[in-house]
Amino acid sequence: MITAVIAPRARRDLVAAARWIRKDNRLAALALREAVARAAERIGTYPRIGVVRPDLTSGPYRFVILTGFPYLIVYAENHDPPLIVRILHGARDLSRLLRDLPSE
Repeated sequence: MITAVIAPRARRDLVAAARWIRKDNRLAALALREAVARAAERIGTYPRIGVVRPDLTSGPYRFVILTGFPYLIVYAENHDPPLIVRILHGARDLSRLLRDLPSE
């Protein structure tokens, strides 16, 4: 099974989210990490599973909603294996947070 690679910035996103959630619910924070790991496996196996959002990014990026959580995984499908570049809460200002992604 191929697993998508999690870039350092996305890893920092995940750590920050898990820390925030852990303040109230340790098990939910662990579940978030597990959900990301499962999503990385799905993305690695099926790189085109996510949707393209030209309103948010240009370039080779796709978006997957994280099952069971209000988070989005943003990844570059043109890498082998795919590269997860951000893990963001869906209520944040996505255009602002994603504007510095390279348009490869």
